[in-house]
Amino acid sequence: MSNIRLLDESETRARMGELADVLADCVAGGASIGFMAPYGPADALPFWRDVAASVGEGATLLFAAKREGRIVGTVQVGIRQMPNQPHRADVRKLLVMESERGRGLARALMTAAEAEATRQGKTLLVLDTATGSPAETVYERLGWQRAGVIPDYALYPDGRFCATTFFYKKIGAKR
Repeated sequence: MSNIRLLDESETRARMGELADVLADCVAGGASIGFMAPYGPADALPFWRDVAASVGEGATLLFAAKREGRIVGTVQVGIRQMPNQPHRADVRKLLVMESERGRGLARALMTAAEAEATRQGKTLLVLDTATGSPAETVYERLGWQRAGVIPDYALYPDGRFCATTFFYKKIGAKR
C-alpha cells in the first residue's frame, strides 16, 4: 500500500537519504533528469538540500509516494514564478523507483500535484520529459497536451543526446 504526502522542509531534510536513493535509482535506470552517470545517493544529497531550501522558501511543493513507510517516488511543483506568470507552475522531476513502476504511483503523484496547484490558484502547468520515455505516455494518459519536441535538448546519463518533449495542462478555474 502506498500513500502520497506533501513534504515540508523539515521532513524533506529528515528523509534526505530516501530521496537520494530514489534519484540515484532513476539516474542508474537511464532517466534524463539532469544528472550524469555514475551517480549514487551521496551525489544526490546536494540536489535534495537545494530542494529542501526551496520548499522552505515556499517556492516548491514536494510530494512523496511512500510504500511501507519508505519514500519510493516524488514529484515537485515549482510554484514561484515571474510576476507576469502568477497563474503558472512547473512540474519537475517525476521520479519513481524502477522496482515500484507500474503500480499507479506516477498517476497518484501527478494527481496530488495538480490538486494542490489548483488549490494554490494555478491554472496552467508545464513540464518537459525525454522524448520516447515511458513518462511521455503517462503524461498523455493524464490529459497533458504535447506542445512540441526539441532535438538534442539534453543528455542521457550515459552521454547520448536526448530529445525533449514539452507538455502543458490547463487546470482549475479559468482566469
